[in-house]
This record gives sequence, C-alpha cells and structure tokens, in this order.
Amino acid sequence: MRGNNVLGLIFSNMHEEQLHDLTENRTMGSVPFGGRYCLIDFPLSNMVNSGINKVGVITKRNFQSLMDHLGSGKSWDLSRKREGLFILPPFDAEPFSPNDRIELLSSAQSFLQNSREEFVLITDSNVVCNIDYADVLSQHIQDKADITIVCRCGKPPAEFADPAVYTVAPDNRVCDMLINPGNKGECCYGLNMMLIRRELLIRLITDCVSRNMTNFKRDLLQRNVGNYRIYAYDFKGFAKVICSEIAYFDANMALMLPDVRAQLFDQRRPIYTKVHDNMPARYGLGSSVSNSIVSDGCVIEGEVVNSVLFRGVHVDKGTRVHNCVLLQDPAVGCDCRLSYVIADKNVLIKNERNLLGFESYPMYIAKGSVV
Repeated sequence: MRGNNVLGLIFSNMHEEQLHDLTENRTMGSVPFGGRYCLIDFPLSNMVNSGINKVGVITKRNFQSLMDHLGSGKSWDLSRKREGLFILPPFDAEPFSPNDRIELLSSAQSFLQNSREEFVLITDSNVVCNIDYADVLSQHIQDKADITIVCRCGKPPAEFADPAVYTVAPDNRVCDMLINPGNKGECCYGLNMMLIRRELLIRLITDCVSRNMTNFKRDLLQRNVGNYRIYAYDFKGFAKVICSEIAYFDANMALMLPDVRAQLFDQRRPIYTKVHDNMPARYGLGSSVSNSIVSDGCVIEGEVVNSVLFRGVHVDKGTRVHNCVLLQDPAVGCDCRLSYVIADKNVLIKNERNLLGFESYPMYIAKGSVV
C-alpha cells in the first residue's frame, strides 16, 4: 500500500453508551486493554503497519486522556513535518448522539478536502484485531469497487447495537443490507470499517447533509446499495467487538489463549502504544502467578490466576485475584478475595474484602473508589 494514497479516519467516541462505566470520563478509544494498550492502539497500529502515514482521529468529548495517550503520534511514527497524526476536535458544543457520524464527517470536510489521498479508510476504535489494510485495498482495486466494507462471517455479538448484516454474492458484491434484523444465527455482519474514494465520500456526505439525513448506516450506505459498487471483505482473523462491559471482559480474558495472542500480537505487525518506561514487575516471596498478563510496575505478593493486571497494580500478601481485570494503579490489601472483577484506575481495596462477580456479569469498581 502506498503510504500517500490512503487517508485514515478513526472515530474515537462511537459506542460509548454501551460501555457507560468505562467511558464516563474517557473516550472509547482511550479505554485501556490488554495490560498496556488502549483500544485506539489497534486501528492506529493497523493503519501504520499498512503504510498509511496520515491519520485523522475524530473526537467529540472527554478527549483529554486520548490526547495525553496519543501525544504527537511519535509512538506510532506519526510525528512528522508532513502528514502524520491529526486530532480533529468538535466544532460545536451540541449534545453527543450515537448516530452523528455524518455530522462529525461533515465537520471534518476541510480536512478531507485539503488531503491529497485517493482513498479514505474509516474505522471505529472498538474492534480489537490485527488486520492488513493493504489486502483490503488490493481487493478494492481488483473489484473496481466504490466502497469496500470489512465484514465477518459468524454470529454477531449479542450486545452489538444496530449491526449491519449484508447479503453477499459469490463475487463479494453486496446485494442487500439490513440493519438490526434480529438474526441470532450466523451471518455476514460489518465491523464498522470501510474503504472509499475520498471524492465519493465528500459527495455522499454533502448529499446527506443537504437532505437532512443523519444516520450513517441507513442514509449513506443502505440507501446506496443499488447505486454504487459496494463489496465485502471477509476478515477471518481474530476480532472482538467491544460493545459492552461483558464483551470488554471477555476480550481481555481471551488473551489468556496462546492462539489469540499469536494472532493479535503478530511480531510482523506489532501493536504500538505509548511507552511509560516503568520498572519491571516485582514478585514477593510466596507469591504465585499463573496464566496471567502482568504489566511493568506491578508488585505481586499474593496469588494471581487467569487475570490481566495493568501497570502499577499492587496485590498484597494473602490476597487471591482470580479472573480479574485490574486497570492502572489499583492497590489490593491483605487477605482479599477477588473474582470476576473489573477495577478502574486508582482503586483502593481495603484488607479482608471479598469481591465476587460472575462470568456473565463481572463486578465493576469505578475509578478512584475506596472499597
């Protein structure tokens, strides 16, 4: 993929209403994942690994933590005199709506018009995967497509809001598109990633705005299935859609499987993130850790099993942490029992506490809480 031929656009605020606890004070893109990453690291790294050297991050609100994480884009080799990383903040203070992609793209019209790239790759930040967008572009050109939708064949996540389900011909041409059809079986559903020519995207956005059409899926895509050559790209690798707290917990727990880690963190296509340069994790006498991800800066003096621990977690003596996701800097006291718990940043859990969630309903502890 020629780096100067594709422009990347990432929506950082979409689907926040489905993860309302974790996204109360941060964007969806800055939600921590996998011990040291944020969700936006995955689409951003996928773009960089595919040769895209100009990326715009469209944001709406609560983007302070996102800007702190992205910085100048140096961690992704996007800190450049030309091209590089662009933060596209809102131009108004109107309330946020989950269906205002067209409004956000309209506010970024000047960015699109001033760019020189022929194609635009648009994606949300709530899909955890490692995808080669060069293959998507190759199929797009081979099919002579106007729009290529990245899809997945299988059973959509139960909490997936308004999934787009496609009927695809043997030549990958999209024949029909249904939105939230209530199909509980296997189907071809979209991952909210699409490749489109830049000039066509500008024309479609202008048309929708002039007709007061605000729903991206219904008004820009579904309405034009018969008007343009829309094709589907079937992505067969590991992909998890973060569409609820349960889905977030399950996606972290999936990292315990070696096959999943091998697909997601392929050394040929690394996932980049902001480097903190903390000290290595320390393990006390009598501590026990098995089948877990433990990040730098952690201090483990108790037992950790099948859990994901972010930077700076302290597990005191006599404490058992099983099937948990502990974000940055929580402190867990002595003789505690934690099972199926999601603890946000800077949580303090006092001595001799028993916190038990369920696999189907993990317990969430808000940021900065004292339990």
